Amino acid sequence: MTPHISSNKDDFAKTVIMPGDPLRAKFVADNYLHDAVLVNCVRNIFAYTGYYKEKKVSVMASRNGYA
Repeated sequence: MTPHISSNKDDFAKTVIMPGDPLRAKFVADNYLHDAVLVNCVRNIFAYTGYYKEKKVSVMASRNGYA
């Protein structure tokens, strides 16, 4: 675990989509993933893990997006 991620290693799927904007990560989770769970929100860098077509997928912002 690092200071900017509050989740455990097992919270993330092997496949991770990393948009820049934290709100885009939320949009992807809300609109494309089933059973999505918020696994990180430190400094508003949202990360979610859920399922897309039966495959476990995580989506996490890669930067703050507000700079």
